[in-house]
Amino acid sequence: MTENPPLNVVRAHPLCAETPPSALTLPQTPAASVYVRSNFPTPTLGASHRVDVRGAVQNAREFAVAEFADWPQHELLVTMECAGNWRLGMEPVPEGEPWSWGAVSTTRWRGVRLADVLAQVGVQPDVVEVVAIGADSGPRDDASEPGAVTFARALPLDVAMHPDTLLATHMDGLPLTPDHGAPLRLVVPGWYGMASVKWVAALELVTTPFTGYFQRQRYVYRTSNGVEPVTRARVKSFVVSPAPSEGCGTDVLLRGWAWSGHAPVAEVCVQVGDGPWLTATLAPPASDYAWTEFTLSLSLPKGAITVRTRARDAAGNVQPERAEWNDLGYGNNAIRSFTLHVAD
Repeated sequence: MTENPPLNVVRAHPLCAETPPSALTLPQTPAASVYVRSNFPTPTLGASHRVDVRGAVQNAREFAVAEFADWPQHELLVTMECAGNWRLGMEPVPEGEPWSWGAVSTTRWRGVRLADVLAQVGVQPDVVEVVAIGADSGPRDDASEPGAVTFARALPLDVAMHPDTLLATHMDGLPLTPDHGAPLRLVVPGWYGMASVKWVAALELVTTPFTGYFQRQRYVYRTSNGVEPVTRARVKSFVVSPAPSEGCGTDVLLRGWAWSGHAPVAEVCVQVGDGPWLTATLAPPASDYAWTEFTLSLSLPKGAITVRTRARDAAGNVQPERAEWNDLGYGNNAIRSFTLHVAD
């Protein structure tokens, strides 16, 4: 394995690329291997970029991103997953980017608390959401209004004010790169990646729920029960070693990751073939928002062996046998089966 294995490109323009399997074995994903999800071409924003904070505030103002370097800094290790990760595992496969399993990474972010920025402008008492507006935009055939659509997503006020919701300027100790939102992006721990808006150009505080394109038409669960915006990451697990593509011996140490945006991971169980569910050993996560390592020593019979993993979080959420199908293919956290080829 190279130190920084290249991304697996799903689409070149605009760039959508997965973290490669070799990098997923690491507790922290190398910066060059952190997955990328872009909805529109990457904007080029210079060092003089400013963020407009407006709406239901007492003192609307612009902030130069450069001035945030003098503010108190906050750093977090966060597992972030694209809402469409493992879309290819749904049947039938929904529309959208054909993500396999690599649209997830664990990365160290640094920046200022969003709450500190909002404190500078004064939040009016009737605010319900903070809308993060990116500098990226483009056409959408199904948009309700003509013209370019700008990427924008809303956070409930309590999430926006949480001390771990960041306006990040750095990733893995270095300034953000353009593909990862330079010079400023949101990082919302525990939420799917669409909430961590890149290239933040404006923050608008609103007193009624936001109804923009990426809030009501995309990044929503649209099922027979209605439409619901995608929010927190569902509980999930997968094995990283031994890799399904590699052969292994009869005695193996199974190793993988589990995470949830709702609560800490409480249990991971492993099933070999049609056998009983076996409880894996959990290691302490590196942060409150990083994935949890699980391991299990197994003695396997020779041949092609099916292995499955199932995670449960402390809130009682459990990976289902089959995720509820939705036409945009979001939130697939179904139990994953894979085959190990066991030799002598």
